[in-house]
Amino acid sequence: MSDKVIYLSQEQFDEVVLKSDVPVIVDFYSEDCPPCEALAPAYEKLAQQYGDKFKFVKIYRQQNRPLAEKLGVKGSPTVLFYVNGQEVGQRLTGYISKRQLREAMEKAFGQKLLPEVPETVKYDVIVLGGGPAGLSAALYTARAKLRTIVVDESVPGGQAATTYHIANYPGTPGTIRGKELTQNMLNQALAFGAEVDDLKEVLKVELTGEVKRVITEDKIYEAPAIILATGAEPRKLPAEGEDLFRGRGVHYCATCDGAMYQGMKVVVVGGGNSAVEEAVFLTRFATEVTIIHQFDHFQASKVAQEEAFANPKIKVIWDSEVRKVVGDKHVTGVVIENLKTKELSTVPTDGVFVYIGTQPKTNLFAGQVEMNEWGYIITDEEMRTNIPGVFAAGDLRQKSVRQAVTAAADGVIAAVNVERYLASKK
Repeated sequence: MSDKVIYLSQEQFDEVVLKSDVPVIVDFYSEDCPPCEALAPAYEKLAQQYGDKFKFVKIYRQQNRPLAEKLGVKGSPTVLFYVNGQEVGQRLTGYISKRQLREAMEKAFGQKLLPEVPETVKYDVIVLGGGPAGLSAALYTARAKLRTIVVDESVPGGQAATTYHIANYPGTPGTIRGKELTQNMLNQALAFGAEVDDLKEVLKVELTGEVKRVITEDKIYEAPAIILATGAEPRKLPAEGEDLFRGRGVHYCATCDGAMYQGMKVVVVGGGNSAVEEAVFLTRFATEVTIIHQFDHFQASKVAQEEAFANPKIKVIWDSEVRKVVGDKHVTGVVIENLKTKELSTVPTDGVFVYIGTQPKTNLFAGQVEMNEWGYIITDEEMRTNIPGVFAAGDLRQKSVRQAVTAAADGVIAAVNVERYLASKK
């Protein structure tokens, strides 16, 4: 835990935050909150780097609910920025990367924070991404005595680490916490000699030359081979007002924020397994859960559908999409369009939980490696891309099944073929 982070109660807020003579970053967090756990190490690292220039404050939301409600904070985590007692910049909520937080600080405070000249370091193989695909790849390349570096914008684990229970990973005792499973993967990779640099801000990736480069805020990593394993992330709701009410009624994690809606009405957007399963979970707290789905049937498993249809708290609006999120300081409703009749109507709600799939984290590779129309990287069965020396593994790859175990398998296949590729170059 960083000594640069200040933990506050609501009674100290005015004195420490509003009366501060330096800019302040405030993180409202919760327990049992995967996005909060994901943000915590990045927040502490930034506090270590910039704690002499800014104040870094954390406030436990559940124990300081009146302050959170006064400020319109309803989601965890929610990060606010203050200068001279006034909130500035744009709030951040949900899954927040170190880079997103640093960029938001720069915009809010009008200061450039990055160093001018990064250090260059050389390896045999760069693994970009530390989820099951990346860690499995690193385990195999390191075991093959290739000098391996895993570069991750977050902490190792990927989406799997934020999954509370994983019940279908082979070799585990029935169920295992995602964090525990990915920690085991990390420990194995480290034991074979892989190095890990986490919480990096990846600014640019150069894939087309003989030497592949990953440029971060303080280092340039170089290697003749690279495995892209940056995974995917939840797809944002494409509706007016989503950014305005993100963290103030629009959420992407029912486990994190569902308890805040005790005795209220909520909406779930989507129709796959995550949407239907989380709708059932939300009935533990909400009096009514309305699922809004663009089709006239769910894509979720039969078991999940049966559980939802049997729950009297759940109702479904078919053939509809959310066009706008409305409210004042907090969400009060969503405007939906019936895709068949084109009619608009408003559904009153206290909160919106979004589960409309994922999108690959491949923006950094655009224009270099071949992708499909949705941004997923195209590979062959050996995980090779269209660029020699560039391999891809896991959820960022074009394929039909995306599970932790298939990501791990992709990583192993990529690693074996990296070893063969490098041997062929000698």
